[in-house]
Amino acid sequence: MSDTADEQTRKAAEALAHSAGFGNEHSSEAVPGALPHGRNSPQRAPLGLYAEQLSGTAFTEPRHTNRRSWLYRVRPSAAHPPFTRTGNGNISSAPFTDSVPDPNRLRWSPLPEPPEGTDFVAGLWTLGGNGDVTQRTGMAVHLYAANASMTDRVFSDADGELLIVPERGALLLRTEFGLLRAEPGHVALIPRGVRFRVELLEGTARGYVCENYGQPFTLPELGPIGANGLANARDFLAPVAAYEDVERPVEVVNKFCGNLWSATYDHSPLDVVAWHGNLVPYVYDLRRFNVIGSISYDHPDPSVFTVLTSPSDTPGLAAVDFVVFAPRWLVGEDTFRPPYFHRNVMSEYMGLIEGAYDAKAEGFLPGGGSLHNMMSAHGPDRETFDRASAAELRPQKVDDGLAFMFETRWPVTTTERARTADHLQPGYDDVWQGLERHYRR
Repeated sequence: MSDTADEQTRKAAEALAHSAGFGNEHSSEAVPGALPHGRNSPQRAPLGLYAEQLSGTAFTEPRHTNRRSWLYRVRPSAAHPPFTRTGNGNISSAPFTDSVPDPNRLRWSPLPEPPEGTDFVAGLWTLGGNGDVTQRTGMAVHLYAANASMTDRVFSDADGELLIVPERGALLLRTEFGLLRAEPGHVALIPRGVRFRVELLEGTARGYVCENYGQPFTLPELGPIGANGLANARDFLAPVAAYEDVERPVEVVNKFCGNLWSATYDHSPLDVVAWHGNLVPYVYDLRRFNVIGSISYDHPDPSVFTVLTSPSDTPGLAAVDFVVFAPRWLVGEDTFRPPYFHRNVMSEYMGLIEGAYDAKAEGFLPGGGSLHNMMSAHGPDRETFDRASAAELRPQKVDDGLAFMFETRWPVTTTERARTADHLQPGYDDVWQGLERHYRR
């Protein structure tokens, strides 16, 4: 990307405005008078625009789960040439059939640096997942490493919504709805089918992506916690309308039923001048998470750190949860404070955005991750256990790390590339060696 384009990206990121509130009925217009009032699809839309609805759920789903937005654009989405198959690169989708689910605990170092000129789409690397993309069930774990902005290139995912978790390098996301900035410590949520382009605000970018094939992410119910706590809806920021009126070749890459398809438009599809609805992209600052924890004894279950959840057909059983281990105070009396040893019916992929994770003294690196499939025994390593067992239990602030978890109801089958990757760490089981017998009668 040229210096002029770099400067344009930086200026755009510095001038962003937002509309706040997860699940709200947002509305925005980049040009006054572009948004019709009193109806969604007038006989002639204002300013000669085309009215178009984008539905993220079935028309007849209940009101509280129904998601759709009306877009008023320069050209309708239908105005495009045929799509043709293109290479999938390092992207894979469920069902993952090139390997079998593995009960062993696995851990990876960060992705290696990509070749020069690698943009976000080319830099996506699938670790694994579950379900069936054609049945809209399950999820996939991807990582990305990029050193170039997408130029005259746009991406959309018909298979699922994308939760992007930057670990290194800030991103400018140009979407059909407008612009969002996502930097390390933020997450960005791009709904299924929404077109967007990723531009880098720094030289390189690296991070994680949860591709959710199932029901859209929503805020978890609070239950006995009450009306407030965890992620506040007001802290989720949606873009305001901003459009491109560009007439030149633009490649549109569409992920559909596990494969990438490409078409070259004669214009940019990011041409929405106004919009309204509740199906929108968001960005959220994880440091705004209101951590709920014990103020007496014992360690709470990690479900209390859930930011977003994709419900399943079983109440209380998430298809996938996004959980954050944010800065917090530990004050429990007579309590082993790091995460306890456990086996879980859920499967857990953990990543690290910055610092260190309080259950692993070494080897768990920013940009890396670990996978503990269902019923795989795990917990603190020996060094962490020894230190925590002997620690003086004063109030302690945990503020030197930011970790997260994609937790899912089904086992995560890794891709063959993940199982044979050079950055798969050998000997991960060794971190639990040396946990001595302390039993006394």
